[in-house]
Amino acid sequence: MEATEMDDELLPAVVGAVQRAGEVMAGRLPHRPEFRTRADVVSAIYANDDASLAILKPELTRLRPGAGWVDDELESGLLPPGEWWVVDPVEGNVNHAHGLTDWGVTATLVRDNAPVLTAVHLPLTGDTYTAVLGGGAALNGEPLVPSAKVELTGALVGTGQAAPGETDEVFDRIGASVTAMLKNSMVIRVSVPATLQLIQIAAGRMEVFWQFSQVRSGLLAGALLVSEAGGVVSDTRGRPWNLGSPDFLAATPALQSAAVDVLSAIPPLTRSVS
Repeated sequence: MEATEMDDELLPAVVGAVQRAGEVMAGRLPHRPEFRTRADVVSAIYANDDASLAILKPELTRLRPGAGWVDDELESGLLPPGEWWVVDPVEGNVNHAHGLTDWGVTATLVRDNAPVLTAVHLPLTGDTYTAVLGGGAALNGEPLVPSAKVELTGALVGTGQAAPGETDEVFDRIGASVTAMLKNSMVIRVSVPATLQLIQIAAGRMEVFWQFSQVRSGLLAGALLVSEAGGVVSDTRGRPWNLGSPDFLAATPALQSAAVDVLSAIPPLTRSVS
């Protein structure tokens, strides 16, 4: 799969769309939410999605009218052939809803299950991360390069949930992997969303991120950014990653093998994750 000249020409318009949606979401950031129940949180999350999608969906559809649209950002698995927009209107929506700063807006064009173009905008910092397949990755137009660390014991690594309501087996694997990495790395971050950790690997601020099970919208943008910056994307056994893989690993070239050695010791899932 290769990007086309049209993908390069499309990127500025995609950047404009995520930036406009981000501006709207920055204006909706609560100072202190008044939640009492889980339902209150879920309602705020849906309202945020609707506000962002009101900008993103018509703009991206206009740019690629023939592309499919994934309406549920929590979906996983392979897509049908052809082009698809995989968007997270508020990546880290649960953080936004609680007045936290770890959130952004992402849009990724996928062609035959491979991400070919992505834009990730962080409105509170004004930063925009972009990548086009075969064209490298950038932060505000400046090329991204991964970390040069050669020791996992000196690495900043991270993981997190793919989505609320994972199976008990997935939670057990997350716990076991955190324990294993605590013994083999310098510092570990356990947080959501995945994209905001993956951009740190692409930018050379972190070295390893892994996740058991997956959600398309949380991994595709970061996967393209990491690989185009010069990092390595695989599953936790070191095999090539795709949307049908059971888990996910992004790492610097120097530390990918060491990360696989640690994570390969975690027993694999005995059943599929929906």
